[in-house]
Amino acid sequence: MIMLAAAFLLGMILCLLFGVPYIDFLRKKLIGQYVKDCAPQTHAQKQGTPTTGGVFIIAAVILGSIITLAMAQRLTTEAFIILLTLLFYTFAGFQDDYIKIKGKGNDGLTARGKLLRQIAIAMLPILYLMMTKTGFSDVSVGKYVINTGWFYPVFALFIITGASNAYNLTDGLDGLAASTGVFAFLGCAIISLFSGYPEAAIISSAVAGSLAGFLKFNKPKAEVFMGDTGSLAIGGLLGTVAVLAKFEVLLVIIAGVFVTETLSVIIQVASFKTTGKRVFKMSPIHHHFELCGWSEKKIVTVFALVSALLSCLAIFLFYRGIL
Repeated sequence: MIMLAAAFLLGMILCLLFGVPYIDFLRKKLIGQYVKDCAPQTHAQKQGTPTTGGVFIIAAVILGSIITLAMAQRLTTEAFIILLTLLFYTFAGFQDDYIKIKGKGNDGLTARGKLLRQIAIAMLPILYLMMTKTGFSDVSVGKYVINTGWFYPVFALFIITGASNAYNLTDGLDGLAASTGVFAFLGCAIISLFSGYPEAAIISSAVAGSLAGFLKFNKPKAEVFMGDTGSLAIGGLLGTVAVLAKFEVLLVIIAGVFVTETLSVIIQVASFKTTGKRVFKMSPIHHHFELCGWSEKKIVTVFALVSALLSCLAIFLFYRGIL
């Protein structure tokens, strides 16, 4: 637990240190976010806010993780696979942000192009797991173990790419993705540690700390957005940790806020295409609450509290051997 605390503090301090000069650089270069026309009217004021803040989040995560892993003598191949996956997802997200900035719009990579990159990157931890772990296809559900056989790579691919996209969808309000992510990764850190995966635990704790530091710049009214550079990478890491630390089922609870955001989009699209009617005023669901009159601060606070409760529930279920 001491190493988890060290990773959290290092991630937070490094993020705070890296954030100031990077945001100044973005402002000088006029690198800002372009707001979609379909977004709520209150979002118009966010136009031009510096983006790609994920760069200094990821830098803090990687450096904080490596320092703590070295202190714990856990600089293993598995740790490097997790960090390398994070780095590749960061490159993919940055490419998406760069295209948006260069084109002065909100259209980055095509949906197909983005998904193909996510799938290719997700194969790195999956292939590592298949080549190095016996029983890699076992999925634990409490005291029961289900052997998924050669279907497991498809299952793991769905988890990693799904988590990447779900977290990306959640990043729509100031502080929303960061605050909910802090609690989700703390839950991952604790479960990974007691599951016998210290590398995943330390890296998860470093992510939680870095996101906590990022909130200093991203809370309403945000000074910077993490962009796809941060959200695609952090979401992909969330799924990667769950796969390598073998708590795939518990991830559904830990990431309950992100899952709900994704389901709201699926439900909205399916309903509109089949009946011509919308279930929500706007999706993802955080925009629905905005249009219902909730303030941005209230939505972020409520969603963060829900994320904290879900992580506590997941830890409890893990401790009791229920899931």
